Formats: sequence, structure tokens, C-alpha cells
Amino acid sequence: MAIFQAFCALRPVPDKAAWVAALPYDVVTREEAKAIGDQNPDSFLHVDRAEMDLPENTDLYDPKVYDKARENLADMERNGVMVQDETPCYYIYELTRKGRTQTGLVGCCSIDDYLNDVVKKHELTREDKEQDRIRHVDVCDANTGPIYLACKYPQELLDLMENWKASHDAVYDFVAEDEIGHRVWVIDGEAEKKLIKEQFGNIPSVYKADGHHRAASAVKVGLKRRQEHPDYDGSEEFNYFLSVVFPYDQLTILSYNRVVRDLNGMDEHAFVASLKFNFELMIMPGFPCKPVEKHCMGMYVGGNWYHLKAWEDVYAKKDVVGQLDVSILQEKVLSPILGIRDPRTDERIRFVGGSHKLRELAEIADKTDGVAFAMYPTSMEDLMQIADEGKLMPPKSTWFEPKLRSGLFIHKLS
Repeated sequence: MAIFQAFCALRPVPDKAAWVAALPYDVVTREEAKAIGDQNPDSFLHVDRAEMDLPENTDLYDPKVYDKARENLADMERNGVMVQDETPCYYIYELTRKGRTQTGLVGCCSIDDYLNDVVKKHELTREDKEQDRIRHVDVCDANTGPIYLACKYPQELLDLMENWKASHDAVYDFVAEDEIGHRVWVIDGEAEKKLIKEQFGNIPSVYKADGHHRAASAVKVGLKRRQEHPDYDGSEEFNYFLSVVFPYDQLTILSYNRVVRDLNGMDEHAFVASLKFNFELMIMPGFPCKPVEKHCMGMYVGGNWYHLKAWEDVYAKKDVVGQLDVSILQEKVLSPILGIRDPRTDERIRFVGGSHKLRELAEIADKTDGVAFAMYPTSMEDLMQIADEGKLMPPKSTWFEPKLRSGLFIHKLS
């Protein structure tokens, strides 16, 4: 059963929240981060992408980057941009995108729940990315970005959130530049905090939606601190990591599209012909092809869009992972035809989140005479089933929108 703790968040003062709140570190490039930071001295990217405040030739993994992140975080607290709550609280975090709202609870999950598979994973991580965030968390002595989790919410928690929102003012209420609305409430009532902890204690599993590298890194820092403090008793903050848990049926998964730089030495006609063994193909002249059902995908190559529908015998006898469209594409096209054996490390493939328009995929493919694939989104139900079965999805199977903002909640480890 899940452990979900209240904590004393370090967070922005209300009139600075909109300025501090920043997109996750891994969805902005170094150049984008610097442009944002140059215009906004309060942006949390000064912590999450601290290289922006160092000389341009500084290596991303230079120890100076992590020291600068710690310094910038301390400056935000010292200058009164951020203040730490004096008593442990939970927080309601509401995001609204294109008229659709999702509302979750912010607290801290146990690293033991992660290790014991109460917090379920569905994706592998990369060692280099883990090491970067391990150093960042360890040097900053804080979880600076929340882990995006989901579960089946009991009605009692849904009612509690709605009642609290109806009877209390939001401490933050702003619309970011990407038109995503963000509202936050502080739950400081003792009865409500007790109920939240008890209700989570009855939830058997929570599912990692996004933030696999942040979660793995937070857990490894916690284990490192345990080694450094062999007399720990489990109550120390390093035994927990910052999380936002949403009702699974409120989340929106967008497609995670693929662009391959070239056709692996084939000409366009031979490449298209090679697909007919596994897919029904239909050319879609004049407009992008966005798939509308499972086992279908759009493809752009050589100036044309195609609709691809996998033949039933390609997936009929497969398990839930094998039936994913991203699995079908990997097993029938990317690996055998285009030579992309390991999409996690192959530099010939690029992943493009579903918030980008399909014409952008075509533009990227055209630059190198490559090929783009527009995917049908993975369902939350598939994600949860795969995690329950202890299986893993192919990399970059899900793109969640809206993205959680970093900087609204910081969990100090000591």
C-alpha cells in the first residue's frame, strides 16, 4: 500500500509564482533555457539549467553547473523569492489545457515504495541522464522537479479536493505563456491531512506517468544518503521524493512521433514497397495523416503522406506490449528496414512530442530526406496494465500534456 507524506515545501511567494514556474529541464534546449533565463531572472530554469549562468563553453556535466544550481536555489530563498512552509502540508495542483482540467495532490512518495514496486514503472532509463540528475539532486540537497504519477483515486480523495477548492482561495492562479492554467491550494487542515495519508495507505499501486529519470535519480540519492547515515530511522526527508499524483482517468496522453534521418540506403519507392508485407498502405495526397485508431499510423516520406494500417496477423497473438503501435513500428520498420536497433541511443532517430503539429514532422524529415511517423497515442489503460505485469514499453511511448511546472514545489532533503 502506498506511503504518501505531507512535507514543508519551499515554494514561491504568491506574486512570484508565475515568474518562477518553468517547464521541465528536459523539454527545453540549452539555447531555449538561456533565452528564457536572460529575460526572466526569477525563472526556475536558473536552477534546473544552471549552465545558462556560466560561460557558453561550459560542459553540461561540469561540477560547476551543479554548484551554480545550488547557489541559485539558495539565492532564491535568501532574496525572498521562495519561502519554506513551517508545517508539513499537502498541496492541490490543478492544470487546465484547452478547456480540460486535471487535479492532483502534491506530496512525497517513499523510496521504499519505488524499490518494492508499489510505484510502478513502464520505461527504462539511460545511465547518463540518471547520473546528471543524481548529481543535481545531491548537490542541491533537494528534489527540484516533481515526479508525475497516477492512480485510481478513491471517491473520498476526489471529494476532499473539490471541497477544499470550494472553501479556500488558491495561493497561485496564473496562465503560463503556453496558455496552460495553473492553480495551487495549500491543504494545512489536520483532519484533511490525516484523511489523505489514510486513503493513500489503501491504494495498492501508483503509476509513473512521466519523470522516470527524475524518479530513479531521487531514489538513488536517497540510498546514497542512507549509506552516509547508517543510523537513519526512515523519517528523514531523503527517504522520500517529490511527487504529484493525479487520477489516472483525468490524464491526457498525446502521441510521441518519430523522425528518422534517412532511409538506410534505400530509395523512396523501395522503402514504401517494403512496408506492404506488414501494412495496408494508402497514399493521402495533399494533407497530413493523423491516425484515428489503434494499429494505424501516418507516414511522411518524399513529399507524400501515407496512412499505414497493420495487418491483423502482425499483432493478433502479441501481448499488451507487442500490440502497442510503437512496438509494431519498432519491430516491423525501424529495426529490420531502417536499421534502428536501439532507439534509446541511435542518433539517426528523433522523437517529437505530440504537442507539435504534423507539418513540423514533415519539415524535419525533408531536411535530410528522411521519414516521419505520426503515431496513435498509447492509452493510460495500456500503460497501467504493462506496469502491473512488470513489463516495459519501448522508449518514448508516451507524451503527457500538460507538463508540470518546476519551481512551484521544492522538497528539501535535509
